[in-house]
Amino acid sequence: MKSKLIIAVAAMGLTVLFSSCQKVPQTEIDAATAAIQEVKDAGADMYVPEAYQALVDSMKSANEKVEVAKAKWFPSYTKAKATLAVVSQMAVDTKAKSEARKVELKAETEAAIVEVKALVEENKGLIAKAPRGKEGREALEAIKADLAVAETTVTEVEGLLANGDLLGSNSKIKAAKEKATSIKAELEEAIAKKGKK
Repeated sequence: MKSKLIIAVAAMGLTVLFSSCQKVPQTEIDAATAAIQEVKDAGADMYVPEAYQALVDSMKSANEKVEVAKAKWFPSYTKAKATLAVVSQMAVDTKAKSEARKVELKAETEAAIVEVKALVEENKGLIAKAPRGKEGREALEAIKADLAVAETTVTEVEGLLANGDLLGSNSKIKAAKEKATSIKAELEEAIAKKGKK
């Protein structure tokens, strides 16, 4: 009788022991992995690289916690599950930041297009006032060529923007704006020198 009781207690102890062993939180891991892939597909790695890298690092940390727990006799995945929940929330936040950055870049690019078009027109007006001497003619031809490039760039940027290439269009229009601004400064300086003579 006593031995049956001991066996029953031992069996219950083993049942409690094995039932307390947790399973790997595979569902949470899969959900977090899918969320990160969705964020990457939305372009977060390009538009908000710091936030995306933090997300990837957090997922790596969660995976490390799972591996540490697996190595134990009685694994507990509580910390890993908590980190995975944080990763899922970070994915939502990162995707929102990425979308906001896209809107910001598009607005910035559209504003720069307007500025470059205005600068090109202003520069064309300044060319008419610029000195014409022997050296001036050559310089004006070079400036006209640069302005033509800026106009072509505006058309290219509008095409890139229409195709959704926000980063490419933004960097191109910034370069065109910089060039058009330097041309304006050069023309204004030449006109000012002409006025002093």
